[in-house]
Amino acid sequence: MKVTNAEIVISAVSQKQYPSDRLPEIALAGRSNVGKSSFINNLIQRKNLARTSSKPGKTQTLNFYKINDMFYFVDVPGYGYAKVSKKEREKWGRMMEEYFAVRDTLKACVMITDIRHEPTSDDVMMYDFLKHYELPIIVIATKLDKVSKGKRSKHIKQAYQVLNIESGDVLIPFSAETGEGKDDAWQAIRQFI
Repeated sequence: MKVTNAEIVISAVSQKQYPSDRLPEIALAGRSNVGKSSFINNLIQRKNLARTSSKPGKTQTLNFYKINDMFYFVDVPGYGYAKVSKKEREKWGRMMEEYFAVRDTLKACVMITDIRHEPTSDDVMMYDFLKHYELPIIVIATKLDKVSKGKRSKHIKQAYQVLNIESGDVLIPFSAETGEGKDDAWQAIRQFI
């Protein structure tokens, strides 16, 4: 997909602030520092619409990015980051739960993992959480360029097994560095917008 227009519309913390234009939404979820912002920027061919940071836990709101005036990417706070207070994590949890529970324009979730490592218990919990809301899930396994070609299928198989990826959901190996997997990611996303 050629992106000609991408803008952040609002950083929301509650339902009252969500956009009201009824465009389809694709949520983006992933552990802190797994490469969500790099994934967004690579897909929309912008250097820093979504701010990347070496400090985990930067996204603390639901960030609504309007793409081509057709749909939204909704970047949700990263999970599994220990240096955020328990109270803050609970606040993020309630904010995310409200969004996933009430948003009928939410069509699918892109869940971002790191292909170099076995999915964590937090990744498994997030996958199960999204399945609870009966959302289609596109798992994007980032940092593909960091895994040798000979070991990739082993890592992909491991992610399928650990997450227990259900029929209908997909896993796409992806590299923000090389762009590998970008077309496959757009193809998977396009069916929901």
